Amino acid sequence: MHVLVVVSHPVAGSLTQAVARRIAADIEAEGHTIELADLATEGFDPRFGATDIAVHTDGAAPPPDVLAEQGRLDRADALVLVYPIYWWSMPALLKGWIDRVFITGWAYADGRDGRLEKKLGRLQVHLVALGGAGLRTYARRGYFGAMKLQIDQGIFDYCGAPVKTSELLVPGDTDTPEDHLRRAREIALRVGDP
Repeated sequence: MHVLVVVSHPVAGSLTQAVARRIAADIEAEGHTIELADLATEGFDPRFGATDIAVHTDGAAPPPDVLAEQGRLDRADALVLVYPIYWWSMPALLKGWIDRVFITGWAYADGRDGRLEKKLGRLQVHLVALGGAGLRTYARRGYFGAMKLQIDQGIFDYCGAPVKTSELLVPGDTDTPEDHLRRAREIALRVGDP
């Protein structure tokens, strides 16, 4: 299996980066091929500009950076997104990556019968979000459910990509960074499962 792990955190020594690298290493140790995309280090431009709008409205060719990211995804059997939670969602860098890369004609299309054509059914998705608030806050406010609706269904189901894992790693009364890294190993082992 070829797995694309995408991490979106600007600090190399962050827990988010450590979790992404642990997941990648553990998937690779299981015999799978890993491609690690660190959006911040690579300098991906998340801004959806006039060129991106022309792709959507006028059928213009996507720019080279978008084609390169689509190529990564075309090689992948599974996608693992690892990101910190900013305002109960993903960071702008990761959202911009999705906005620019998961475009009409490639990720989805209007079918001939007027129905949505979901084009990414072959891509298994695993979401790993790291948050600073405890589970009680997410439960009391309904934040995790809102995130699942917005991200799992609103993005990936729309494109037909099945979400196999949707994990929320948050601090608990006894959790430590090492606990999150242990959970990262459990997540990595799930990625190779059919």
